[in-house]
Order: sequence, then structure tokens, then C-alpha cells
Amino acid sequence: MKFSIKNLWALSLVALACTNNSGNTTTPPVVPPGAIGYVSAPAFPNLKFNDPVELVNAADGSNRLFVVEQAGIIRSFDATTDAKSAALFLDITGKVKSGGEMGLLGLAFHPDFKTNGLFFVNYTRDNPRQSVIARYKVNDPANGVADPQSEKILLTYDQPYANHNGGTMHFGPDGFLYIGTGDGGSGGDPKNNAQDKTSFLGKILRIDVNSNVDGKNYGIPSTNPFVNHQNDDLKEIYAYGMRNPWRMSFDPATKKLWVGDVGQNAIEEIDIIVSGGNYGWRLKEADKCYNPKNNCQQPGLIDPVLQYPHTENNISITGGYVYRGKKLPGLVGKYVYGDYVSGRVWALEIPDNGPAKNALLVERVGSISTFGVDEQNELYIVNYSDGKLYQLKAK
Repeated sequence: MKFSIKNLWALSLVALACTNNSGNTTTPPVVPPGAIGYVSAPAFPNLKFNDPVELVNAADGSNRLFVVEQAGIIRSFDATTDAKSAALFLDITGKVKSGGEMGLLGLAFHPDFKTNGLFFVNYTRDNPRQSVIARYKVNDPANGVADPQSEKILLTYDQPYANHNGGTMHFGPDGFLYIGTGDGGSGGDPKNNAQDKTSFLGKILRIDVNSNVDGKNYGIPSTNPFVNHQNDDLKEIYAYGMRNPWRMSFDPATKKLWVGDVGQNAIEEIDIIVSGGNYGWRLKEADKCYNPKNNCQQPGLIDPVLQYPHTENNISITGGYVYRGKKLPGLVGKYVYGDYVSGRVWALEIPDNGPAKNALLVERVGSISTFGVDEQNELYIVNYSDGKLYQLKAK
């Protein structure tokens, strides 16, 4: 994610290059002026947050939404339009190194949060600079706030540079915790971490938070793709070859895992993650050779399901959600995502047969740091710059 980039606005529309796993590329038509069928509007006009980077619900029947502020604070509120304030849920600013692309970056509630009060966070700390995956507890899940003294660190891994920390986390339909990690930063993945299966960096990890093995505060799912390797490959790895996965989500209907992976200098991409998949970085940036500059193809590399070039100020993808709500029937089954810098939001549809279809939904939503859904699967857009949450509405 590029939080330090100044947000600029482009006036024209863009055609995105779309690729499937067979390498065939199509270019969806540009949406003509006036054809955009949606507008964005504040979802909770009375609420404003400081540098919000994540929005999740606890799936506990409380109708609460939880906003992660980058400095190390989580706030919660009842997801009603007239919500007046957001209560403090957790403050760990004393533990978090924040600024640029560092901070409190991820939040995931245990599938049984309603009864056990457990949730998990992903943050960066300093001295040494590391990403931390930690568990916290709420003593009264229905009404209480988190106990800041309840931290149990599950996993840490060093960050050689201050950027590309990933940070996204979600529990999958299998009950395991999936964690997106960046390649470690700098530029061009100088240590080739994303292709190194002995490194936690540039990966999608999968762990079992309900067990403890080999002295760890978590377990390794027996179906993880490298669990039986006799070499030094990390058994936590579910997929690799990622640059900086900035927001991922599961489609509740198909169970597919979607990721927006931020590009280097030229291309942004969307991937559907499969067990053991290699998504190419740094060999490739999307479907184009990066390092080496030519002849980068090797067996098994998976191309994005969609990619777009750095044109018209679209230069930093923010992954979203497959829409499964009821308020916007025209978007059901489509993957809604955006660009942090241009403020545009699109909907991607991948038919069973034929090329992908990509439609521009709205422009100038702001610095889109993340998307989120409530317990009814209604979609929200988070604007990092003004601290507000937005919804799409049909014209």
C-alpha cells in the first residue's frame, strides 16, 4: 500500500487489461461518459476516524462494525445510519510502530468470537522491526471491550524495510487463519523473498489458531501444501509469489479467496488464490517479465484474473469483496475493488466461459484504503484521507 502518495484525481476513464490463467488477454471497453450507474455517499455521516485501514464485523449478531486506525486503535459502533459515536475497543498504540506503510494493519475475529471472545491483529513493531500476529481477548464479547493485557503473540517475522508489510487477515471457511505478507519492502524485492519458501515474506500463510504444536502458539493445517516437504520450506505457506497483498477476502458463496496485489512500477493485479500457487513475483509483475526482464516464464506460474496498467492515475490497487448483499442487486456475484490513488471503484465479473467483464462503478471516492462488509454482507468503502466510510448507491 502507498499511504504516502498524494491523492490526485484523473478526469478520464480507463480501460483495464484483463488476463486469465491461460494467458489470453482482453481489454474491456471503456465506459462511455454518463454510463456510470452508481454514486458514493457517506454511510455514517456522524462518524470520522483517524487514518482508517481496515473495517470488519465480528459475525456475532451484534450488528457492530470495527474500524482499525493505523496508529494502533480499534473502534466499534452499531452499524446504523444515525450512529453518533464509535467506542474504543482496543488501544495498543504503545506496541505499534506506525507511519508510512507500518502500523496496526489487520483484524480478524475468531469464528466463535461470540462465545470465546478471541480476535487477532496484525501490526508492525520496532527494535527489531517485525510484523506481529497476536491474539487478544474480550472478557464479555457481547458488550465489553478488549483487554489490552491479554495479548498472546502467535507469530513474528522480521521486516527488512519499512514498506510492503501486507497486513490483511481473514478466517477462511475451513476455520483457519489466512495472513497476507508483503515481500519485505524496498523496491523490486531485492532479497527475492517472494520466491523463497524459507521466508515468511511475499506469501499467503495459513495457520490453525486452535492448536499448539512444536512449541508454537498455533498449529499447521495438515493440508497445507508444503507440510510434508523434508527441506526448509515453511509449513505455514499456503501460496507464494506475492508482492504486497493489500486486502483479501473470501467469497461466502464460492469460498474462493480473492487478493489485490499492489504492483511495482507498471501493473496492478487481482489474484484468486489456490493452495500451493505461485503468483510470480519477482519473476513477473502481473503477466509481464520483471526479473529477469525476458524469458521469465517457468512451469506453474499463475497469471492474475485481472491486471491494469499505471495509467490515468490508477497505481495502487485495494482489494475488495465479492458482493453478496441485497441493496445492490446489479452487483451480486461481482468482485468490487478500487484504487487507493485514483479513488475509482470497479466491479469484476468472471463468467464460467468467456472473457472477464470489468465495469467502472464510481470515481473520486477518495483514498481507498480498504473495503468492508457488515453482517448482512452490505459493502462499505473506507477513505483514508477524510476518515469516513462510504456506501455505493444506484443512481
